[in-house]
Order: sequence, then structure tokens, then C-alpha cells
Amino acid sequence: MSAATKTDTTIANTNVVTKYKAAADVTNSVLRKVISACKEDSKIIDLCKLGDAAIVDGLSTQYTKDKSISKGISYPTSVSVNNIVCHYAPSENDTTSQQTLKKGDIVRVQLGAHIDGYAAVSGGTVVIGASAEAPVTGKAADAIAAAHYAAEAIQRLIKPGNKNMAVTDKVQKIAGAFGCKPIENMLCHEQKQNDLDGQKQIILNPAPENRSTFATCEFAPYEVYLIDVFITSGEGRTKKSELRTNIYKKTGTSYQLKMKSARATFSDISKTFGTFPFTIRSCEDERQTRMGLIECTKMGVVQAFDIQEEKPSEAVAQVTFTALVTPNGVERITQGVAFDTKVIQTEKKIEDAEIRQLLETSTKIKKKPAAKPAAATSA
Repeated sequence: MSAATKTDTTIANTNVVTKYKAAADVTNSVLRKVISACKEDSKIIDLCKLGDAAIVDGLSTQYTKDKSISKGISYPTSVSVNNIVCHYAPSENDTTSQQTLKKGDIVRVQLGAHIDGYAAVSGGTVVIGASAEAPVTGKAADAIAAAHYAAEAIQRLIKPGNKNMAVTDKVQKIAGAFGCKPIENMLCHEQKQNDLDGQKQIILNPAPENRSTFATCEFAPYEVYLIDVFITSGEGRTKKSELRTNIYKKTGTSYQLKMKSARATFSDISKTFGTFPFTIRSCEDERQTRMGLIECTKMGVVQAFDIQEEKPSEAVAQVTFTALVTPNGVERITQGVAFDTKVIQTEKKIEDAEIRQLLETSTKIKKKPAAKPAAATSA
């Protein structure tokens, strides 16, 4: 296909926007379903299975006439509890597979769908048993409020012409207002068709050695971003958990794998999941897949989404959404858990006047009125 007839895969193409929003409709619906099922004594593995099955079911009614369009899970359902920060999607064979939710647990749910490689991902935080009559207070309320306002600020800051490090600075100030910090070195990515890890990135809390070397970028019209906000009441530093990793994805790196099991696993991943993250539980033969993944991850052709954890005494909150950057503003197409100040009762607030003003601005861009033509002069 010549360059002149190449299909536009950006959101300047209305067909691409339609696919993003159709995927977002599925993602939003499923997230609500999983969040509603997060109740005392619910099994985490059952919640993950519920989400993944609901995504597949929701996609089955989308783009049914064109069989050439791929559809699937763009991020498998993960349910991470308390100090387990992210990527927790247990397998039946895990020793923790029977873990259930308890009253007061801080639960972070993340999941996503894609249509034709255009992905919509969402994530949010809920506290089990919380209500207006039994509100969330203390560290948990501080972290949830900080994550909410940080996400609101980011939506207003990724407008065309702004730069990524300005986002970093504002998010750190917002988190600090609530006595919290963003998780260190967590990234938000530009995303493209079949790619959640685009070239442009936002880092919300760079480690000291990364701040001066992190690549700056400017946001532009018709870009799409996966915004991942993780806020902790602790120092922002996490460590790899001893819990077994279950989520993986292809990296795009090329390498001639030596082991037969690795080549078979890589082939199955490519055919079944493409470039999107997947969970071991969704593979046909979990044991064989784990064997094949040893060489795949060692040689960098597959990335392991290792489970991260905070100190047990700290609270962690998440807000994740997909945003479309247009000449008219920034549209958030996936929605997480609604922020309710009657349920989330923090004693802290944002005092910084500049940030308060930012949060009051519109996510839309006001167009400058056209200049009036000059009055005609007589000869």
C-alpha cells in the first residue's frame, strides 16, 4: 500500500475514534460490574474471571459484520488488595487462589478491551463496606482523594502544547497536599494501535537518578494516552512481591529462541493475545506456558508484569483511564469509580491556588474568535 493510500490510525480518523469509544463502552460496563461484585467474602480469582469473561461477552456484540477486525482483552482483569499495588490476577494453581475480600480492604481493579487494536483501559479503587454511613477516613481517604485530584489535573494538563514534566510537578504537589506520594517510576504512556507503550511517556514520581535524564515531550493533537495514577500514603517506593507473576506481554524485541517449549509458547502468545498483556490463566496449558516463558522473559521477547507491594501499613489508590487529546480538548473515554466526598472523607485539602485554579478549568479548549475583517476604505 502506498503512503498516499495508507490508512490513518490516529484519532484524526473518525472510524478510529468510533473503535476506541466502542472498546471504552465495554471496558466501562465491565469495570462497573466487577466493582459491584467486590463485596466481603468475594474470591479475588472469581472477580478476575468475571471481568475477563464479561469483556469477551461485551465485545461479541461489537463489529459483528467485519470478521477481519480483531477484538479482545487489552488488559486482563487484576484485583490488587491493600499493600499489593498492581498486576494481581491469581491462577488456580497459586497458593493464594482462594483469597477473599474482607471488610475495610482497599481494592484496586484494572481491566481493558480493544477493538482492531484500539485499546480502552480503566482502573479504580474501592473500599469494601464503605458508605456514607461508614465513610473511608485516614490514610486510605487521603490516598484516594489524592489519586482522584491528580487524575483530574492530568486530564487538564495533557492538552496540545503542554509538556510532560509540568504534569510530573503538579501531580507531586497534589499528592503532597494529602500527605502522599505517587509510586516511584510509574509511567503513563502514549498509546497507538496495538501498542499500549508508545514513545511519549509521563513519569509521575521519578527517582532522583531519573529526573534529569527522563525524556521530555510535548503533547500534540490526535494523540491517545493511557494514564496510570498510583498514589501511596508511604514514601512512594515499592518492592517486588513474592506472589507469583501471572500477567505477561510481548515486547517487540526479536530473538531466535533456542528451546522448543519457548518457541511454542511465543507462537501461541502471538496468535492468541498479539501485543496486549495476558494472564497465564487464559492459556490452554498453564504448565507448558510457564516453562516456555522462562527463556522468553530471559531473552526479553516477553515482559513479566511483576507484582509490586508497599509496606503493609500504607494505603494505595489507583485511577487509570484512556484519554483522547484533540484540538478541542482532552476527552476521558474510560471512567473508574465515582469520587464521592460523603464516602471518602479526608481532613486534608489542596491549598495551592494555582492547582485549585487548574482543577476549576475546563478539559475543553476554547477556540479564539475569528478576527473581524477590516472595514473597507473608500478610494
